Amino acid sequence: MLISSSGLSKVKDSVREKILFGNEPSAELIAILTVYFVQGILGLARLAVSFFLKDELLLSPAQVSAILGIVALPWMIKPVFGFVSDGLPIFGYRRRPYLILSGILGSISWISLATVVNTPIAATLAIALGSLSVAISDVIVDSLVVERARIESQSDAGSLQSVCWGASALGGLITAYFSGLLLEHFTTRTVFLITASFPLLVSGVAWLIAETPINKDGNNLNDGNTLSIKKQLGQLRQAVTQKAIWLPTAFVFIWQATPTADSAFFFFTTNELHFQPEFLGRVRLVTSVAALVGVWIFQRFLRTVPFRVIFAWSTVMSAALGMTMLLLVTHANRAIGIDDHWFSLGDSLVLTVMGQIAFMPVLVLAARLCPPGVEATLFALLMSVCNLAGLVSYELGAGLMHLLGVTETNFELLWLLVVITNFSTLLPLPFLNWLPPASFQGETFTPDTMPELVLQPVEEKVE
Repeated sequence: MLISSSGLSKVKDSVREKILFGNEPSAELIAILTVYFVQGILGLARLAVSFFLKDELLLSPAQVSAILGIVALPWMIKPVFGFVSDGLPIFGYRRRPYLILSGILGSISWISLATVVNTPIAATLAIALGSLSVAISDVIVDSLVVERARIESQSDAGSLQSVCWGASALGGLITAYFSGLLLEHFTTRTVFLITASFPLLVSGVAWLIAETPINKDGNNLNDGNTLSIKKQLGQLRQAVTQKAIWLPTAFVFIWQATPTADSAFFFFTTNELHFQPEFLGRVRLVTSVAALVGVWIFQRFLRTVPFRVIFAWSTVMSAALGMTMLLLVTHANRAIGIDDHWFSLGDSLVLTVMGQIAFMPVLVLAARLCPPGVEATLFALLMSVCNLAGLVSYELGAGLMHLLGVTETNFELLWLLVVITNFSTLLPLPFLNWLPPASFQGETFTPDTMPELVLQPVEEKVE
C-alpha cells in the first residue's frame, strides 16, 4: 500500500520534532549523528580494555587509573586539532579529510590491540592512538555542531546538542549489554578486532559533509591559510581573555577535576563481589539508558533553568547518592535485604542521570561562546579543559588509592576512598557565582556581548 505525500510529510514532521528535536533532517546531519553514534558504539570494547589491563597485563587499580589518565592526553590537546582543521585545509577542505584520517587511525589502534600488543607500554600507546582518533573526529564534528548551533532559533537553544548526545548514548545503549556478553564467549582480543570496524564508519560518512573548498583553484593556498591562522589567533586571544569565558571554564575544571574511585570500584566489583562480564554489560546498558533519560529530562524540562541552579542541585544530590555506595562497600546492603547486583544497577542509573543533566548546560554554553571562523579551535579548547580535569581526576584517584593501600585484593579502606571522593565533589559549590546567572534562553550572544550577558545581575536579566 502506497503512502500518500501528505502521510510522508507527517512522518517527516514527526521525526523532525520528536526524534531530532526540531532539526531539519539532511545528509550532513546524518553524518554528524553517525560520528557521535560511533563514539558511543566504541563502548563495545570498554569492558574488554578493563579486563585486558587487569587480567592479561596484571596491572593494579592505581596503575589502571594512571594509564586511563595518560591515554586521555589526546583530549587535552584538542585545541591543536581544531586549530589545524580551521587553518590548514587538506586539498581545500577543513572537515572531510580529517574525519577520514581519524577513522583510519581508530581502526589501526584496535587492530594493534587485537594482534601485537603484549606490554603495558604498548597497550598505553595503542589505546592512546584510539583516543587520538576519537578526539580528532570529535573536534571536527563539534565544529559542525557549533556552526549550526549559532544559528539556532532562541526557542531551540540546545536542541542540536541534545540530539547529538542522544545519538552517542544510543550507540552506547546498543553495545552496552554485548560488551559484557561477548567477553563471556570470546577473548578480549576478538572484541578488539570487532571494534576495529566501527571507526571506518566515520571515514565513510565524511563524504556526506556539505563543504566547499576554501580555495577552489588551489593557488596561493598556503598564503591564504597564513592569513586565516593570524585571524584565528587574534579571535582566540580576544575570546579567551574575557572574564565571561574563562570564569565559567575555570568552574567546569574544578567541577570535573575532583578525584574518582572508578578504577578501584571495577576491581572491587570483579574481585570482591565477583560480578561477571555479562552482568557488567547490563550495568553499562542501564547507564546508557540513564544517559538518554538525562538528555531527555534536560531537553524537556531544564533548558530554561539557570546554570547555577542545575549545577548546585545536581552536585548536592550526586554527592548524597554517591554515599550510598558505602552500603555496597561495607556489605550493609545485604543486611537490609538488597542484593549486590540490584544495588549496583540502581545506583548507576540514578547517578548517570544526574551527571548527564549537569553536563548538558556545559555543552550549550560552550557552543554559544564560539565566534565564527574558530569554531573547532575554541570549542575544542573549552572541551579540552573538561578532559584535562578528567585526567587530573584519574591521577588524584590513583594517588588516593596508593595512599590508602587500595589494591586488587585489599579493599579495607575503600569506604574511606568513597567518603573522600564524594565529599570532594562539593568543592565547586563556593564558586557557583563564576557561572552565568541565567541559562541564556532567549539571548543571542557573541564574544562582544558575552561580558554584559554573563556578568550582569539576575535582576537585570529578568527586566
